[in-house]
Formats: sequence, structure tokens, C-alpha cells
Amino acid sequence: MNINGLDINYLDFGNKKGDTIVLLHGWGQNIQMMQMLGEPFKKDYRIIAVDFPGFGLSPEPKQVMDVNDYTIVIEELLKKLNVNEPILVGHSFGGRVSVKFASRNKVKKVILLSPALRGHDKKGLKTKILKFLKTVPGIKNLEGWAKNHIGSRDYKAASPIMKDVLVKTVNEDLSDDARKIKAPVILIYGDMDSEVPEEDTKEYERLIPDCGLILYEGCSHYAYLERLGQTINIIGNFIK
Repeated sequence: MNINGLDINYLDFGNKKGDTIVLLHGWGQNIQMMQMLGEPFKKDYRIIAVDFPGFGLSPEPKQVMDVNDYTIVIEELLKKLNVNEPILVGHSFGGRVSVKFASRNKVKKVILLSPALRGHDKKGLKTKILKFLKTVPGIKNLEGWAKNHIGSRDYKAASPIMKDVLVKTVNEDLSDDARKIKAPVILIYGDMDSEVPEEDTKEYERLIPDCGLILYEGCSHYAYLERLGQTINIIGNFIK
């Protein structure tokens, strides 16, 4: 479906008479990473899974997008599909879009799987090197090279346009959006998540008015997959 000039790939299956569960994947992922969370509920719920622009079968955007731009795509898609008050399930980046969406639209429930709250600078070697390159005359042109060689895995794997998108989206602070969510929310994180700082986990729980936090012991940023059965049970009990 074409949304604001972007071709968006999506799946729409299940019970069209039931409430709608919208599945939003993380950065560098696609529909397949979330589809297994919808399959158990297709008898009673309508399931919509989306490939964000630049991922899966949705082509890259021609211009740099931020979290708000991605949220607008989801808002417009759901309008065209006549979806009102969805249940949102978002992992990582998809969780950040879910936060933005739920802050300004009516939703029934929100399940957030390991989303970050804001960009984080760990003051590590990468940051020191990039700052150094910016200050030294004559080698400033090495800054781009350094980003490609010492950047995150996501950054190095991305195309030029998606690298710019990644930089823009990860630096956004969603604290104000989190405060505005009125629907009940469940947060699911792994206690060994190396992608999202523990303070983000606690801050989300504090900022969102109606929120519960579930930590999976010994699990990573992909905790929802590492304990898929448990995650499906939690979602099922929550949305009932």
C-alpha cells in the first residue's frame, strides 16, 4: 500500500471482526520477526504486521525519517485499513514508534518489548575518536570512515540513507511521549539487554501512568524470542 509516497509491505490476517493487534518490528528486522506473536491470536483478533520503510519488503525512503515520520506512516496505514484503537506490540525501534503512536492516538493496550527511551552516549572509545577527528585540521574527512569502522553493528550494516535515519531516530528522547500514554502498558525486557540501559527500563515504568514491568532473567535484547511461549502467554492474558 502506498502511504505518503512510500510503498509499505504488510500482512493482514486473522479475525476481521475482532480487535486489531498491530505488530511493529525492531531496527534491521522485518515482519517475520514479529509474525509468530500474532499467529496464536488470529482466531479471535485481526493481526496486522508491518515492514517499516527501509526494512523487509518496504523500500527505503528517499528522505531521512525520524520516529515521528515512521509513526505517521503507521497512523495513515491504519486509517486506510479502517483500524481504530489497536493493540500495539512493538519490539525495540517498533516499541519506540508504539510509544509515539500511543501518546497521541486512542489504543486499547500496548506491549513494549525492549525499547530504548532516548539516545545514549557511553563516552567510550568510539565517541572519543569521533570527537578527536572533528578537532584535528586535515583529517576531518576521516570521520565518516571512523563511523563505518567503529560504529554499532546496526550502523555499519545500514545503507547511506538508513545510516542517517538511524542516527536521527536513536537520538530522540521519548520521555514526553511516554507521559502522555493513557492506555495500559506492559514492558518486557531481558535483564542482560546490552542495547538498552537499565535506567531506560525503570524510567519508562515511572513515566507511563498505567504500566507494569516484566524482566526475563538471563535474557538479551531479544528476550521476547528467547522466551516466546512466556511472551505469548503474557500478551494473551494482558489483552483479555
